[in-house]
Amino acid sequence: MPDKRKHRGANPKDAELFDTKNMPILRLAAADYSMLLSKDYPQTASLKLVGDKFKLKDRQRLALMRSCCSQIQAAQRKSREVPPDEVAGSEILIDGYNILITIEAALSSSFIFIGMDGCFRDLAGLHGTYRKVSETIPAIRLIDDCLAELKVSQITWFLDKPVSNSGKLKKIIEQQTNAKAVLLDSPDKHLKISGKITASSDSIILDNCKKWLNLARYVIVNKQLPAKLIDLSKYD
Repeated sequence: MPDKRKHRGANPKDAELFDTKNMPILRLAAADYSMLLSKDYPQTASLKLVGDKFKLKDRQRLALMRSCCSQIQAAQRKSREVPPDEVAGSEILIDGYNILITIEAALSSSFIFIGMDGCFRDLAGLHGTYRKVSETIPAIRLIDDCLAELKVSQITWFLDKPVSNSGKLKKIIEQQTNAKAVLLDSPDKHLKISGKITASSDSIILDNCKKWLNLARYVIVNKQLPAKLIDLSKYD
């Protein structure tokens, strides 16, 4: 069946899965999961152990996986984070799908999770194909406006060439902004070693890049997007 979604919206079950009554359990699960990661237990086994213990559904487990990390990872990531007020005059490399989809989700009032490293992350999946939605162009413009406000010198978007419709998205980005968009077979490899400030919330990139900008968080907070924020960075 073709994907006919017009919005990067939440899953219909999310309102119940992330209702306030479930937050105490989800935060306890996040604390346990992060503790296991901090003790170097394997990610997959740890997530299953914690998910089974607290009887979490798949999307609740996905929220934990995207939000949690070890204490060392959180500290190291934060040590390499460049504050927004220090990026003026810098070139910014954007992890295209990572940032764009999060802002699209926030614009469509989806749940956005605040992780231990301070990043804002969504639960949307790409699955090999990118589909333009109603929020796509507004999201691109918001990202561009925020970077203009921060007075960066140059913006380059990096998109995964193997993902279907990447070529179309590249054209949209270049039509809507003065930024350049680049298609690569594996943007992550480039972003990890570029040495320039990377805008991303991808854990693998954050664990390897020299410096990064928490762009999704900046856009969502400063433009007051209608996202439903769930804070898993602190535990009760």
